Amino acid sequence: MSKKITVFVFREHSARLQSLSVSTNRIVSLLCLLAAGLAVMTAYAIDYGNLKEAHGTAFNMRHKLTLQSDEISRQRRQIQFFASEINRLKSAVLAFDQFEKKIRIISNIEATPGSGSLFGIGGPIPADMEINVPVDESHDDLLREMHTQLKQVDEATMAQRKGFMALLDYLEDQRSLLSSTPSIWPTDGWISSGFGYRNSPFTGLREFHKGIDIAAVNGQAIFATGDGLITFAGPKGSMGKMIVIDHGHGMTTRYGHLKTLSKKQGNNLKRGEGIGFIGTSGRTTGPHLHYEVLVNGIPVKPRAYILD
Repeated sequence: MSKKITVFVFREHSARLQSLSVSTNRIVSLLCLLAAGLAVMTAYAIDYGNLKEAHGTAFNMRHKLTLQSDEISRQRRQIQFFASEINRLKSAVLAFDQFEKKIRIISNIEATPGSGSLFGIGGPIPADMEINVPVDESHDDLLREMHTQLKQVDEATMAQRKGFMALLDYLEDQRSLLSSTPSIWPTDGWISSGFGYRNSPFTGLREFHKGIDIAAVNGQAIFATGDGLITFAGPKGSMGKMIVIDHGHGMTTRYGHLKTLSKKQGNNLKRGEGIGFIGTSGRTTGPHLHYEVLVNGIPVKPRAYILD
């Protein structure tokens, strides 16, 4: 027979005493049931906490994956953009190559050795890269192609730079030659004696006249016929007061019988710059300018170089 536990209950405004008897087995059963409920609730609480933490972790991972996916998409767009820029750069290099060829044709300049193929001797021009293909399918292939074509474009631009530098040097030399060529009249007047053989006005004997005599008013200005450097300025025997200008490229001009000199030895000159005045110094029959053009020390016909 199980034992019982009796509980007496007194009410505040009643003299009646109430009692409640519960067997010990029932109390034990209730306590066990309560403990089991607490255990179940505790397990549910723990599972809920773990589930909430796992949900937070999963959310963070999804956020990170989203950011990584966005970064990968951005990088792929950049790769496609750079591939497009390489194609554009290659087109620009080819356009400059055609421009150089046109300049050489116009200037009648021979091409530099090895300039027949811009992207390598005998090598074809690399085809443009396809930038609209899905990058995730050919990411590595596109990167390798970009690396190869960048190297080719770099080599082509180096070769092109050498070609342009050679072209620039040639054109600069031509510009210097044109500006130095004695191509204008040294003074106004009329030719009283031409270039070539003549009878000397002093001896009457046949002689070779190395220049032309330009008769003009005494004191009239004389001009340099091309850019150059004065290598001599002063009296020179029968030529009287004379100026000699070295124009470079083997060309020299001489101006004789001057009245006065306005420049001196060592002066650099530009075409059309005044150097002195018509006179009768030296051996002469009247005021005039004796004008000579020499190429590599040999007198040549001055009229052949005068443009007007």
